[in-house]
Amino acid sequence: MQLDNNTYRLRESGSFGRRALIIGIIGLALSAVGYFLDAERFFHSYLTSFVFWVTIGVGGLFFVMLHHLTSAKWSVVLRRLTENFMITVPVLAVLFLPLILGIQDLFHWSHADAVAHDELLQQKAPYLNTPFFLIRAAIYFGIWILFGRMLYKVSIAQDSQKDDSLIARMKKLSAPGMLLFALTLTFASFDWLMSLDAHWYSTIFGVYVFSGSLLAILAILTLIAIYFRENDILRETITIEHYHDLGKLMFAFTVFWAYIAFSQFMLIWYGNIPEETIWYKHRWEDLSWRIVSLIVLFGHFVVPFLALVTRAAKRNLTMLKVTSIWLLLMHWVDLYWIVLPNYGHSVHFSWMDITTMIGIGGIVLWYFWKATAAHALIPVNDPKLQASIEFENQ
Repeated sequence: MQLDNNTYRLRESGSFGRRALIIGIIGLALSAVGYFLDAERFFHSYLTSFVFWVTIGVGGLFFVMLHHLTSAKWSVVLRRLTENFMITVPVLAVLFLPLILGIQDLFHWSHADAVAHDELLQQKAPYLNTPFFLIRAAIYFGIWILFGRMLYKVSIAQDSQKDDSLIARMKKLSAPGMLLFALTLTFASFDWLMSLDAHWYSTIFGVYVFSGSLLAILAILTLIAIYFRENDILRETITIEHYHDLGKLMFAFTVFWAYIAFSQFMLIWYGNIPEETIWYKHRWEDLSWRIVSLIVLFGHFVVPFLALVTRAAKRNLTMLKVTSIWLLLMHWVDLYWIVLPNYGHSVHFSWMDITTMIGIGGIVLWYFWKATAAHALIPVNDPKLQASIEFENQ
């Protein structure tokens, strides 16, 4: 892997993308075998892995829009890498198609006989029905893809022309994009995750999923930046100051995730309404799920909190690398904890949990790397680029 220091494009992109594609194809092929062996288990594993990678793609979209709306300087050198994750959403839209086949295996509300004997499901039927579910999914992906492509198109155009109006255009796109992002991610969370147990509801659930999504994109962005540094790419461009800020954001949103998780639990515990408390009961009454619940609590909050609490830790690349990998693992465990209790009352790990993860992830990372190799690694004509390179924490 070699970088052209004049254009900031990779002369030779290495084998990362090719290996990711091969692993992705193998993972999806093995997962397809799992579908024929146990379709219901396959769909639960696939949904967990799919949402994991979707949260990274839309997390990238959020990061890019936030960058433009705040006119940030420090993150300019990271913007293109985040944009390359943002534009993987069309691939994820295609990878959503297998879930259409699994609607009846995943969602109790999709069974007409179940709705006929359940008054609550009858009341929710105008919203929770298969045609409207698919229409909403198309709207979510349409909005994410539309704003991702428009922002990416302007960003790439900036590489070939020094035009300050392009920055203003991306900022104008980001304003309505941010509002639509909040709505679409919230309702996608309701549809794909919360409606797995259609009797349960939490108005804060969308924020809960968002907090995990932002942590995931920060973690994988940190890992990619460190990977480049280890290969002597952008070593003088993405400096320790930028890693420090990434560490601060991961620390901040670890606390934010814990605050939202506790707020959701506390309000449900305090209200003590059976329709709400049953969701936590399913994740506590069996010993195996109780252990996973404690792993989510300590692994998603206590461990990364202690790991990143000091300034020195946020400037230590080894610590950031290990913590980023840990946060991604805990993000997956968190989604597993949300999805799989709807499959069984005790924990049953499956090899399909792994194959679906590497299958979808391999395809996503291949597309990410394809975009990374096709254009400059940083927005070379951004007027704040030099200020970003020279950025220092106070």
